[in-house]
Amino acid sequence: MTSIAIDAGTTTIKVVGYGDDGTELAVSRRPTQVMRPRPGWAEQDMSEVWAAVTASLAEVVAALPDAPDMVALTAQGDGAWLVDEQARPTGPAVLWNDGRATAQIAEWERNGVAEEAFGICGSRVSTGMPNAVLAWLRENDPDRVARSSHLLTCSGWLHLKLTGEAAVDESDASAPFLDIRRREWSDRLFDIYGLQWAQRLLPSLRDDDHRVTALSTAAAAETGLPAGIPVVLAPYDICATAIGAGAVSVGQACCILGTTLATEVVTDTVVTDQPVGITVTLGVPGRYLRAFPTMSGGDVLDWATRMLGLASAGDLMSLAERGNRDAAGVRFIPYLSPAGERAPFFDPTARGSLSGLSLEAGREDVARALVEGVTMTIRDCLTAAPGAPDRLALCGGGTRSDFWMRLIADMTGIPVTIPADTEVGARGAWLTGLVATGREPGFQAAADRHVQVAATYHPDLEEFGAFSDRYAHFLRLRELNEPVWTLGRGQTRGAGA
Repeated sequence: MTSIAIDAGTTTIKVVGYGDDGTELAVSRRPTQVMRPRPGWAEQDMSEVWAAVTASLAEVVAALPDAPDMVALTAQGDGAWLVDEQARPTGPAVLWNDGRATAQIAEWERNGVAEEAFGICGSRVSTGMPNAVLAWLRENDPDRVARSSHLLTCSGWLHLKLTGEAAVDESDASAPFLDIRRREWSDRLFDIYGLQWAQRLLPSLRDDDHRVTALSTAAAAETGLPAGIPVVLAPYDICATAIGAGAVSVGQACCILGTTLATEVVTDTVVTDQPVGITVTLGVPGRYLRAFPTMSGGDVLDWATRMLGLASAGDLMSLAERGNRDAAGVRFIPYLSPAGERAPFFDPTARGSLSGLSLEAGREDVARALVEGVTMTIRDCLTAAPGAPDRLALCGGGTRSDFWMRLIADMTGIPVTIPADTEVGARGAWLTGLVATGREPGFQAAADRHVQVAATYHPDLEEFGAFSDRYAHFLRLRELNEPVWTLGRGQTRGAGA
């Protein structure tokens, strides 16, 4: 028999078909559009996302040697995907990287709500989280709120379309409304956010023991999947990717090189005295994921590619590799998101800058500085993460660059491993499906059997020493830049910045 996993990312839908032994038999990828109708906004057409999923599912089903007997699902997290009583979108999805709710977040920072909330949910609230989006919608689009019956995430939306049931996985629910220790909705969080009215929008909360629902007849007709097969609601994408990379035991680390650079470490405890980043349920019993998903990631490299007139991110890496070892003194602070930065520090006013420019710097030196600046955020997040991982599994499209893999190893000072899978998040969803349906006894056994390493990069200790000096310089430059982040934009810095 065969089975399927869906990984609905921010910009690409990935669907993978697997054989019983875990071999990838078919892969379909389809782009999805992120709309930015106003400065700072990030939205998606929910129906377009579903159409991309159905098309990819039909393509993979047609390519498999026999009918799949399971479909597992993971997707981008946070945001607000609102539907009415008939399961119809009440507007475009507001995404995790949307920045329209900056004023709401700043107010929660000033009045102590953000600090109290972190002590309950273990996650620092940011502009693209559902609480901030709902607060903004209540003030600016109350009609949409009134027409909405369920607050979903991307995976919740796709699960609704596949099964007819509105639900949210614990990992998706962890921030911002879950009491992370008790693993249940927190009335206190709704109270302090001023969102008591929004509790009616909450869907069914699914824990590790309640992931499986049957595929609906309507979804079977649209996708080509057999009606009634199990649909497994896996943890959202940063968790699924950690699982797919084999990071299921305490102390193991992973970094997703995607739209966000999500550096994450598996832990068995919840820490609420370091109010940055997020802590979510991993989906592995007794395990949590301490994650630092940056706002500065693949989008910054795409921007750098366009600014330098290059055709692709691969061309950017090739140009950067030709740069001076010290980038001719050029340094880059990479906080380009209109929503600022959220990990490993929080400041919605954070902005990027280039410094150290001179007539001696060429395009290749600027390219190297841009790539190094983005890479510094990985070291920054590892420094803030608990423990001292002895390896870092890297996933995502960036792993295709040998130069960047060596750079990350040298900058962090720990070995870097690359999983063999082309789609690691889908692998993690599939492994979750195996455990949820009883085909594997547990996650460690599933990872041992089905996760393979394609390559390992060991750090050059001399380079690590040089990058340690540059990292200290990076932190100092950030500190010097902070006072000018709000100049000319009529904003004030939040108390937690």
